[in-house]
Amino acid sequence: MRARYLYFVVAAAIVLLTVAGAVLFMLPRTHVNVDSHPLRIAIVVVTAFLMITMTRYLVLLWLGYLQHVEAKTRVEADERFEPLVTILVPAYNEEAVIQGAIRSLLELDYPAYDVLVIDDGSTDQTYAKAAELEGYYGRATVRVVSKSNGGKASALNTGIGLARTPFVLCMDGDSRLSAGTLKYAMPHFRNPHVGAVAGNVKVVNRRNLWTRLQALEYIEGLNMARRAQGFVHAVNIVPGPIGIFRRDALSRAGGYDTDTYAEDADLTLKLLTHGWHIVYEDQAIAYTEAPENLFDLLKQRYRWTRGIMQALRKHSGALFDPRKRFATWISLQSMLFEAIAWPVMNVFGNLFFSFAALAAGAPVYVLYWWLLLTWLDVAAALHTVAMEEEDLRLVPLAILYRFFFVVTVDVAKLLATAEEFLNVKMGWGKLERAGRI
Repeated sequence: MRARYLYFVVAAAIVLLTVAGAVLFMLPRTHVNVDSHPLRIAIVVVTAFLMITMTRYLVLLWLGYLQHVEAKTRVEADERFEPLVTILVPAYNEEAVIQGAIRSLLELDYPAYDVLVIDDGSTDQTYAKAAELEGYYGRATVRVVSKSNGGKASALNTGIGLARTPFVLCMDGDSRLSAGTLKYAMPHFRNPHVGAVAGNVKVVNRRNLWTRLQALEYIEGLNMARRAQGFVHAVNIVPGPIGIFRRDALSRAGGYDTDTYAEDADLTLKLLTHGWHIVYEDQAIAYTEAPENLFDLLKQRYRWTRGIMQALRKHSGALFDPRKRFATWISLQSMLFEAIAWPVMNVFGNLFFSFAALAAGAPVYVLYWWLLLTWLDVAAALHTVAMEEEDLRLVPLAILYRFFFVVTVDVAKLLATAEEFLNVKMGWGKLERAGRI
């Protein structure tokens, strides 16, 4: 790691220690009157919440750091493993970008691989545009097939069945891969227990506040947990824009199912419950286009949450069976916690504490509460941005990230959870892209 990023890792540790000291000493020593019974209850609840939050951050950051060290050691050892891979590109009405997507895949730094484009019943010229690039390109071969419309999961299952290689990379049709994706991901499969490698998804269209906050969220909120889970070989969601799989593992698990709105989470849980290890590789990068306005963002998170709830319901037996591999069981519990408990704690914890403090005439407690949470996010941003050697200008956004972004997204998650329990019908929908890639 370059020196300037190492400084930020040290700074993150200092900030975390500062927050720990504040949690232990600041609140009990304040001179604000706490005679109000609701306020006393609120302080106890909030202090417990802060301790849980701090423990969560420390565990995830520490395991993530160990994963980072392990990955660097593997790279320095120059572990090469270069079997044939088929890249599956599901495409539906992507005529404007499909040729660019295929050409970008021909630039990967890997000895030999196939590119298989699956046109999922497009109503535009996607198939014709892709077919123009069929052929052999030295290291890569491009094939294009067409099928009736059935959704991304159906298209990927078709591709898995047609692939002629022992490994497949599944991606979104509108994503782009970094040149070293296969070179860094494939050595993980030296371990015969590894069934999948989860890649690192980055936001490419950092054009406004919403997309820059999502860029930070992907690094801090999503990759922080994924990196930690990767250290114990139990990543609980292989992201749709980039997942590399052992084809035999997919076959044994039955491939993708089409009965949830989060086929990626569902497949990952199937692999874990079948005993496969799933790891994380931060150098296997996919660039994706994030929603550029609040409405599209909330619509996306609503669908993600309902899909995860559906996947958890399908695999509820494994959730309550600790006889499974311990790391897998913990990973499943983590998924349940992050999907339901964490949004509830964030939203209702904020409302309850703020109401109790204001009703008791102690607004300073609300200030302490938000300052402590914000400093935790700043520490996490410092650490995770440094780990990925990302744009340091994202770190100050941690303040806005805590003040309104997290709460806004968590409210959408709560509504989605409630509607899933009530079996409210919803449509799949297709997120409109602005073509920034």
